Parts: sequence; structure tokens; C-alpha cells
Amino acid sequence: MRLTPTNTDPNGSGRSAHEELPEKSTAPDGEAISRSDGAFSGDLVTTRGGAVGGSLMSATSKSAPTPAFVHVAPRSMPLPVLIAVPHAGRVYPGETLAQMRDAQLSQLRLEDRYIDRVGVETARATGTGLLVAQAPRAMLDLNRADDDVDWDMVAGPYRRTEKPQPRLSGSNARARSGLGLVPRRLPGFGEIWRSKLPREELDQRIDTIHRPYHEFLARELKRIRDAWGAALLIDLHSMPPLRRSPKNTGNGGGHLSPPPPQIVLGDRFGASCHSGLVTRAFRYLEGRGCAAAHNRPYAGGYVLDRHASPARNIHAIQVEVCRSTYLDDALSEPTDAVKPLVTMLAGLVRELGAETAGLGTGGQIAQAAE
Repeated sequence: MRLTPTNTDPNGSGRSAHEELPEKSTAPDGEAISRSDGAFSGDLVTTRGGAVGGSLMSATSKSAPTPAFVHVAPRSMPLPVLIAVPHAGRVYPGETLAQMRDAQLSQLRLEDRYIDRVGVETARATGTGLLVAQAPRAMLDLNRADDDVDWDMVAGPYRRTEKPQPRLSGSNARARSGLGLVPRRLPGFGEIWRSKLPREELDQRIDTIHRPYHEFLARELKRIRDAWGAALLIDLHSMPPLRRSPKNTGNGGGHLSPPPPQIVLGDRFGASCHSGLVTRAFRYLEGRGCAAAHNRPYAGGYVLDRHASPARNIHAIQVEVCRSTYLDDALSEPTDAVKPLVTMLAGLVRELGAETAGLGTGGQIAQAAE
């Protein structure tokens, strides 16, 4: 199955959106990908879009903005799968760090710490496409709707001075918890920021990070679906270790329940993908002795709500990986455990890719639902 990338710059910047990678290239976060290494053995194409650091706050900076996201994929994909990593970005403008009350703590708590490195290795092993956000979650959460805003943290009017206007649908449930489009508070810590965010800065982040990322993601999933008849988005995240809860025996004593999940699969309670995909995923994980949970406590969020459409054969699963499976005891730095984790996840991706290909119909699907 051959996929030829389009030539559209998702940010409309006039730069070439697709560039041939050299023999040894740098993927998101500096991970080297070689054309002769693993499943990434053919021609690779990289796409860069959006901007981090092109904000009003850094208008006096002479340095060029960093792309908000990077996509890398072989021209000929062996599986109809796209791995996306929206929460591992670590490109922090100096102005953003200066506004944080405790930058180090906030980074550690908000980032899906180094899960992009797991994503890079998994994509390399399987030949899937890989989309990694470089914009940090602290600046803007790509798993939130663009109107899921805590307006009490914003200085300025609710309505934009220029089009397009936000939908203002009132869907700000996560914002009320402190973790909306721009995170405001952390449990046990409190306010993240020293001062309110100017409304113009919020608009700039939406226009240069949120909108380009989601527009590109939608196009890429459609392109894969059109080529294969079906497409699967694996939205890759990491989670803090879940607690093992005591289980009462009923005789006054107690014993520990089974180990907490190492992986949580979210499918929006069955709404974001064909049931056969989740069934196959759990069968695979069980066969490898990996404790896994379904939708609890993470069922998926805005990414799945926006991009999944099983009726159009575009499926999506959120995969949450426990940070203790690949980070050190401080949950700060990667360890040698990354390698066996990648091996297991690569096998999972191959299983789900084969299942997705089976859902396709040779690239011919009904267009009435478009």
C-alpha cells in the first residue's frame, strides 16, 4: 500500500511542508531515524507545522519559531496506523517559563514525560506514521476543545477582536477542574501561573498550535483511510502510576487486589473504534502478562471525540502507559526499560494494524457519510 503525502503547509506559512529526510535524520525531540533501521527502511517524509515561540509575548525575539508539531512517515506504509503524541512537547519559550510559579514541578506534572521517545521507537519498529507535538501542554492542551477555557485566568474580552470567533459552546468542564485548554492549577500545588494570560496570546496559541495540529491530523487520517479503506489513530499518552487498592475479604482482614494497570485503553466507551480492535488489543496484552484496563480512569478526550468516526472507517484508541514502566523512580528520566516496552507496544501496533486493514475494503468506501 503506497501513500504519497500531500504538499500543503498546515500552517500556511509559505514554507515547504514536506522535506526529504537525509540518510540519518532527526525526528521529534532529536531521536535519530535511519532509513536502513527497522521498518523505516524506505523513503521518509517529514512535515512541520504550526509555531511555538511566534507569540506576541516573544515578538521581540530574533530566533525563528519552532514548529508546533512534526510528522514523520515512510512513503510506503505497511500499516494503516498513525501514532500521535500530543502531550510530550518540551519546547518552552523563555517567557512561558518565566511566568510559571514553579517551572520544574509544572513541567514534570503536566508532560507525558518522554513518551515521545517510546513513540519514535515504536513507529520505527512498525513503519507507522508518527505525529509528535513539540508545543508543551503547559502552553496549550491539544486534547481539549479550543473553547474549553477558564476565562478567569484570561485578561481580556471573551470574544476575539478578529475572526474566527470561538464557538463558546460552554464545554469547559475540564477548565473548571484547572486542566482546560491552558492548564491553570495542579492538584496539591495550586496556581501554575504568576499572572493572567492576555487574550491576544491565547488566540495566537490557538491559531498557531491547536488549529494547525488538528487540521493536519484530520487530513492525514483521511488520507490513510482513502488508501487502505480504514485508518487507526493511536493517541499515545503516559499516566502516573495507579494505586493498588486493598480488597476486603469480608472476615475483617484484607489482601491486596491485583496489580494496577500498566496500560489503560480508552475508546470513549465504545464510541471511537470498532469493538474488534479493543478485543484484539486486550487479547494481545493479556497474552503478554500486561495488566490493562478499559476506559477507567482514562476513556479518551477531545482528540478521540473530534477525529474518530467508525462509521467512516476512521478509528481511534487512546493508549495510556504507566510512567513507572519506562522512567526512573522519580518519574523524570527514561531507563533501559524503554526497550522492552517498545517491543510490546510494537507488537500491539502490528496486531491493531492488521485488524484495521481487515476493516478496510481496498480503499473503496461509501462516500455518503463524508
